[in-house]
Amino acid sequence: MLRTAWVLASLLREDPSLFLAITVIGVTVLLFVLKNMNSRKRPLITLQDPETKYPLPLIEKEQINHNTWRFRFGLPSPDHVLGLPVGNYVHLLAIIDGDMVVRAYTPVSSDDDRGFVDFIVKIYFKNEHPNHPEGGKMTQYLENMKIGDTILIRGPTGRLFYHGQGITPMLQLIRHITRNPSDKTTMSLIFANQTEEDILVRKELEEIARTHPDQFNLWYTLDRPPVGWTYSSGFITADMIKEHLPPPGKSTFILVCGPPGLIQTAAHPNLEQLGYTKDEIFTY
Repeated sequence: MLRTAWVLASLLREDPSLFLAITVIGVTVLLFVLKNMNSRKRPLITLQDPETKYPLPLIEKEQINHNTWRFRFGLPSPDHVLGLPVGNYVHLLAIIDGDMVVRAYTPVSSDDDRGFVDFIVKIYFKNEHPNHPEGGKMTQYLENMKIGDTILIRGPTGRLFYHGQGITPMLQLIRHITRNPSDKTTMSLIFANQTEEDILVRKELEEIARTHPDQFNLWYTLDRPPVGWTYSSGFITADMIKEHLPPPGKSTFILVCGPPGLIQTAAHPNLEQLGYTKDEIFTY
């Protein structure tokens, strides 16, 4: 039996952090999935050319918490999908103050969703951080968009990518796996944030955990937990990893994501302390 585990870690205090462990059981499962995917009727693909910029209109805009929004952009028709392989990302492009600004994002929607693509974006406002007094150009641009305004999108690009909200590429994977009844992958997620209010897509994650109890385990940790908090507190530690994620081994593969300084001073030392080898760890 082949077991491959994936772990994502983002340790930045200002952004959500998480560890995702995924266990893939059986090479035949993957072959079966690929066979089924090829046998389905091919949908209309939006991203036909990775070098072409496609204009997409904003059709919905929802505030999730004090600084995070969900943006839904319409695809060319209700029968279109974005055409983004799981683990890839796209670039959003806009002319801002006379300059072309390009930023990479991972959608939280998938190619199971037709007619739209969703992004969850944390807005970095002016004068919030002393090192970045102007805030985020693209995030503020998105926050100011009106329904019907368009943005340019380009892709697919690359492999797994982390930018801003570390939960977004992992939510894409979790959805993809749990929506396929033939996929026997199991997952464990430790999701770290500053406060309870900062936990994004919490309802969806907890619903997935409720409906797939044998496939998806969810755990939280907060820097500033409220009274009565029943999960962990503080940064993700070696003890937390040991308790909630699969152990190291030849079939375990760790994905680590986060700021380089904290990865080297916290993530890697904790993983090495628990016996994970360099061959079992991938940092991006």
